Amino acid sequence: MLHGLKSLRTGIKYASSSVCTRGLTNTHCRTRIENGVGVLTFDTPDSKVNVLNEAFGADMKAAFEELRDAPEAKSIVLISGKHDCFIAGADIHMLAACKSKEEVQTLAEGGQQMIKAVEDCKKPVVAAISGSCMGGGLEVALGCHYRIALDQKKTALSLPEVMLGLLPGSGGTQRLPKLIGLPNALQMMLTGSPANAVKAKKFGLVNEVVKPLGPGIASPEELSLRFLEKAAIKVAGQLADGSMKKPSGKKKSFVARQSHNLPLHNSYVRNFVCKKAAEGVMKKTHGLYPAPLKIIDTVKNGLENPKTGYSTEASNFGDLAMTDESAALINIFFGKQQCEKNAWGKPERMPQNVAVLGAGLMGAGIATVSLEKFPKVVLKDISDTALSKGEDMVGDVFRKKVKRKKMTQFEMDRLMSSLVTETDYSRFNDIDIVIEAVFEDINLKHKIIKEVEAATPDHCIFASNTSALPITDLAKASIRPENFIGMHYFSPVDKMPLLEIITTDATSKETVSAAVEVGLKQKKTVIVVKDGPGFYTTRVIGALMGEAFACIQEGTSPVDLDKLFVKFGWPVGGATLVDEVGIDVAHKVTKYFLEVFGDRISAGDPKIIEELVQAGCLGRKSGKGIFLYGGSGKGKTRPINPVAQNILNRFKKEGQVAPSGEDVQWRTYMRSVNEAALCLQEEIIANPVDGNIGLIFGIGHCPQRGGPFQFLDTYGARQFVDKMRHYEETIGFRFEPAQIIIDYANSGKKFMK
Repeated sequence: MLHGLKSLRTGIKYASSSVCTRGLTNTHCRTRIENGVGVLTFDTPDSKVNVLNEAFGADMKAAFEELRDAPEAKSIVLISGKHDCFIAGADIHMLAACKSKEEVQTLAEGGQQMIKAVEDCKKPVVAAISGSCMGGGLEVALGCHYRIALDQKKTALSLPEVMLGLLPGSGGTQRLPKLIGLPNALQMMLTGSPANAVKAKKFGLVNEVVKPLGPGIASPEELSLRFLEKAAIKVAGQLADGSMKKPSGKKKSFVARQSHNLPLHNSYVRNFVCKKAAEGVMKKTHGLYPAPLKIIDTVKNGLENPKTGYSTEASNFGDLAMTDESAALINIFFGKQQCEKNAWGKPERMPQNVAVLGAGLMGAGIATVSLEKFPKVVLKDISDTALSKGEDMVGDVFRKKVKRKKMTQFEMDRLMSSLVTETDYSRFNDIDIVIEAVFEDINLKHKIIKEVEAATPDHCIFASNTSALPITDLAKASIRPENFIGMHYFSPVDKMPLLEIITTDATSKETVSAAVEVGLKQKKTVIVVKDGPGFYTTRVIGALMGEAFACIQEGTSPVDLDKLFVKFGWPVGGATLVDEVGIDVAHKVTKYFLEVFGDRISAGDPKIIEELVQAGCLGRKSGKGIFLYGGSGKGKTRPINPVAQNILNRFKKEGQVAPSGEDVQWRTYMRSVNEAALCLQEEIIANPVDGNIGLIFGIGHCPQRGGPFQFLDTYGARQFVDKMRHYEETIGFRFEPAQIIIDYANSGKKFMK
């Protein structure tokens, strides 16, 4: 590693004696030659990131060829002018605009040719990596002869194409296995998980790691980027003059060489590794996503048939880009980006000081995601015992981050020491937003609202984290209804990405804007919905769980229900979902929904949930729900709770033939889609994008289908209406299709424009 004062002095000395010649400057790139080293800097103007599109590719090609052909440049360095982004990958809009496999394949071939020109360059080419180096960006780096990475938090090297239903299409499937070995390469490509600089060095993905610098005459980021560049120039010069040899990739120890080489060159070992990888993919995805298996096939083909490796990669890339699954995942990508911007504009007063009421699981979670972004966070509960438990939960999250090297011990200690815990309102005089996370009891919440408003300044926002209680009814206790809003977090708060913000007719635009800004600072994906029974996500879950209980009553076992859900694309089984939500919570929501919607949502007999609660079967949090928890059992091995099974048996419909597995899957899924459409029809959600993102990031709504509205476009509104009519005739009125879907079926319109 290059680090420390000695290296910095060397760099400064080197810089002071350098001879620098300015070269080409175009929109995305600029070049110069310093001490015989050509430096190509990527720097797309007015953008936080560099992305590979046709314009960027043309500019990079021109800049690279200029340095390649310049006799005074003996070697070349590729570096970004942005400290937190090398190249963030291909422009997804460019891919989404392609209408045929041939168009996409041509793009892939163009990328391959550009990177091949880098790889074939007679002059040594060094990649100096700082920040995100993803997808096509990493493929560019793989084409270089030497890679240096800056050891900073934002440096991340990855091939995340699988998350978009694609594979690395610019040579990544061919170069990566040879560089870091087949098992490591498959792991990176099949998960899309990033490697930081240190891990990348351990893999052999980068050759050298540079430590960042602290503050000085410029910002630490600027100084560190300059230092990285000087280190890269020095290495490039040494590679050019022969004082340093290009890395051979040969492992030092015999064991390391064998573990690297055997899967590459021994067909038996290679087939074994690929077979195990495919088995792992099938276990996790049930074959619902074509990209992972195609990645394995493409890598394997490249090792067995090197001459066709790159052409097969480009062809397979084109095939995948035309699949429904890729279209769905790309739309999720765009939707997530949309929901990570504040459509309500910047608030006039940005909340700085946050208070959280209730130190339970939700309250502690909200405090946790707030601590890193807000100067003052107060956690309040009624007793020191409750606060101590809440502090422990916050500390547990940070300790795990320290263990995974996502945070230093010093950073954890600083954050924990900044958390203010109180049993009264004495520290609320300068609070900008209060997020309430106490028990779902409207009378208790009304009492707390009055107490808080008496202790906080007039501008303070009151946000209730409720999953179903009407925000309009809660706001009746407020003397400042324009500052009242709902902020529905999902458990566990530090892991679940969605924040559902709920507005009333009285909520001001400033309050909505400020609440969205708070959510974004907490690194949440935010949707804003109107107040209504169950809002959006809880209402859809109600329809989903109601149909699931109806299937259980008709003879589907909880174990079979779980298996059928997972095989259809849900992240957890239907019965497990009920346990995760909490059967007591489901009971309260069901009672409320029965009052509002009648039997249309509940479907199953509501007395089932009532008796489960009376028997103490509250779900995972109590150690027993439909399943038993607390032992070593995981997933399908988790035992059924015999108490719950007895209750379910008593409510089983006599003489009823159990529905087929396919019917269980489609009934539950289509009920959830129909309820989402009703929410759009009633303007609970503002648009289909929010509808897709809310369900995917809130409840894991079968991502390979892209969310309810992407599914309706792909499956066809007419076909959906016909299938719902069939179920309506054979089962009942709860399958009546939403009028908005009927209208779209008749007009041929699409939800996702």
